Amino acid sequence: MARKGALLTGVLAFAAMIVTVMQTQAVPILGLIATKLHTSTASVSWVTTATLLSAAVSTPLLGRIGDLYGKKPTLLGVLGFAVVGSVVSALADSLGVLLVGRALQGVATAIFPLALSVLREEIPAERLHGAMAMISGAFAFGGGIGLVTTGLLTQGGNPGYHVVFWFTAGISALALAASAAAIPATGKRHPGSVDLPGALTLGGFLVLLLLPISQGHEWGWTSAATLGCLAGAIVLAVLWVLVERRASAPLVDLGMFVHRPVLFTNLAGVFIGFAMFLLFMGVSYLTQMPARIAGYGFTASILRASVEYLLPSTIASMLAAPLGGVLVGLIGGRRVLALSGLVGTAGFAWLALAHDATGNVIAASVIVGVAISFAYASMPALIAASVPHHQSGVANGINSISRTVGSSLGSAIITTLLTAELLPHLPLPQEGQFAVAFWVGAGACAATILAALLGLRPEARGATRATAAPEPLVAVG
Repeated sequence: MARKGALLTGVLAFAAMIVTVMQTQAVPILGLIATKLHTSTASVSWVTTATLLSAAVSTPLLGRIGDLYGKKPTLLGVLGFAVVGSVVSALADSLGVLLVGRALQGVATAIFPLALSVLREEIPAERLHGAMAMISGAFAFGGGIGLVTTGLLTQGGNPGYHVVFWFTAGISALALAASAAAIPATGKRHPGSVDLPGALTLGGFLVLLLLPISQGHEWGWTSAATLGCLAGAIVLAVLWVLVERRASAPLVDLGMFVHRPVLFTNLAGVFIGFAMFLLFMGVSYLTQMPARIAGYGFTASILRASVEYLLPSTIASMLAAPLGGVLVGLIGGRRVLALSGLVGTAGFAWLALAHDATGNVIAASVIVGVAISFAYASMPALIAASVPHHQSGVANGINSISRTVGSSLGSAIITTLLTAELLPHLPLPQEGQFAVAFWVGAGACAATILAALLGLRPEARGATRATAAPEPLVAVG
């Protein structure tokens, strides 16, 4: 039985890793894609935005579908979308087709909450924290692997982007086959129906929120398009609340949405998603700065930046995942989340103060990687202890979206910071802008400490056990 549980956890961890591989794999090759497809930098930025928007719309809905109709068939369907999206992206010879493929890949973001929901139903309580931590560690690990494999696959005199997506198609197909064999078809189904009006209004709100965040640096933060989208997001948020209050079977129970443990765990998810993406992009850009021209940086190639500077932090994140699960069982998710914020603050502060030597950058990045892993280990446990089984899919889906929002903010903020102050007569950021960016990352981690210690109530003895009854949800409306 224990061996079956370990196999199931391993397969689901592999599937979860694919999510962040897809999210990060296109980031280092946006310039290459723009060159190959003869398009502008502004246009090619939609390659990442399309995935983001698709994830925002589909993840809560698919989490709910998994709760209603079974986690296994829903998860296999999502992996099927990942395969198809990767193949379409690999075959694409135009920006339009590539955007379709990337939007289909975005559906794969639902793998993570669905995998956690499967674990909650299939793994005994005494091993659940460790299993969830492995899934979360793999999720964090995938971001670095996406960058590293992209660097490896685009080496040579005439690199192309197609091979990057063929790689994702291969691992997605492997995950689909392994999941079909390893996941038992015994998961529970719960009565109810899909709230389509709620799904449409929530999806519209998330699209209008994330679109200006991801495109604001191109449109201008005070442009009519940016401000119009944000105003529309506010209107749709209000409309969504009104729709959900009237629905007999709402997509998201608003009581769950504002339930204090869920609310502050999701807020922490925004901070951690922000910190993770800021680390990846900040270190990647810093190490690729041409030292002889800029006066700082390490003149690293995409491959060297990924393997030498980022891979150690992703490996540390993966290795720290089991420890995070153990700590959650020993001291509780709240304390582990606070610990992650403290460790992350220290790591980013080190980067801000001493990023002029390779050893410092690698060591500080490893510390932040461990912090991210601890946070990812704690959040699913906090969600599991706060919502009933029949809401676990959509609850983890919303938490996953909170990290996506954070990642989008991290990408937008660091892009804005690094273009705000340029070197004289050069299109390169001043070194001080990297220090500012890393201090902002430290601030996000410090905010995680506050969310954990001030926002979350101290756990009673045994409250971190997955079988513990969740606190009653507050009725809204």
